Amino acid sequence: MKSRERIKTIISGKPADRCGFWLGNPHQDTWPVLHDYFGTKSEEELRLLLHDDIRWICPQFFPDVYNDPEGRDIFDAGLNKKYHGQAGPFAQCEDPTQVDDYPWPNPDYLNFDTCIETLINAGDVYRASGFWTCFYHNIMDLFGMDNYMIKMYTHPEVVHAVTNRVCEFYHEANERFFTVAGDLVDGFFFGNDFGTQLDLIMSPSHFDEFVLPWFKKFTVQGHCHGHQVILHSCGAIHKVIDRLIHAGVDCLHPLQANASKMNAEILAADFKGRIAFMGGIDTQDLLVNASPDEVKADVERVKSLLRPSLIVSPSHEAILPNVPPENIKAIADAVND
Repeated sequence: MKSRERIKTIISGKPADRCGFWLGNPHQDTWPVLHDYFGTKSEEELRLLLHDDIRWICPQFFPDVYNDPEGRDIFDAGLNKKYHGQAGPFAQCEDPTQVDDYPWPNPDYLNFDTCIETLINAGDVYRASGFWTCFYHNIMDLFGMDNYMIKMYTHPEVVHAVTNRVCEFYHEANERFFTVAGDLVDGFFFGNDFGTQLDLIMSPSHFDEFVLPWFKKFTVQGHCHGHQVILHSCGAIHKVIDRLIHAGVDCLHPLQANASKMNAEILAADFKGRIAFMGGIDTQDLLVNASPDEVKADVERVKSLLRPSLIVSPSHEAILPNVPPENIKAIADAVND
């Protein structure tokens, strides 16, 4: 099997010739460390060496994707923030009619040329794409994390109004992109971190009211364009995985192994056969501190629990420089052996 067929097969729930493998999207400071160890000069050369099956080609990775005549980036007007908790422009908003006054992004400013060219030249690999569609984080920034959570109780109509404006943009952006990209895209990969190390950030009831309705629309959109749907969510999200499955998610990433109830044993017992899995190799402790043999043993453990619907990958895609490159090699070897 070649990579594209392999990953499509795995996510569809059928046996493949081996587990899938995705290196992830290493932090920019990690690439020099990896190139020095593996003797490679480019990202693609390293991915080919490791038999990486997936290329994440997100439109938002390309600087020419959004061209606001006033120089704004998507959703950055009035923010200039350094962390999610910092108050945003809607921190004090109590009237939903005021939401329209914000300079919302305009889909007419979108340009997909460079992204499409990259997809065309990606080769016979699985191409995960679509806008990152991180509406949960964007809304959190627009309010400030505390204000966002409080206003779900005090001013839910304002939260709904902001949510609609953010999600309407992403829905239209994805619609235009998927229409142009066609079958160059294999999977709609988008991300919203719903969990902490211990639990959901919001209650399941608030998740149902403020997140799930638009989440369902995005999964339907991906499927309507013929794409598999892959959700990225860090943290302890066990409480809502059933909801995500019913919403149409085909594959869950990154399986934060040390978060509460997110280890492979529990995921296999509760959800195996209903959803595909991508990730699961712990980046918080194992990959930082273990030996290559210990890493290989853990990959074998996760494989034994979650196959056949498993794409092996670090439990957070942004691998940091504190992960020894020999442990990255150990993951790839354990998959390819």
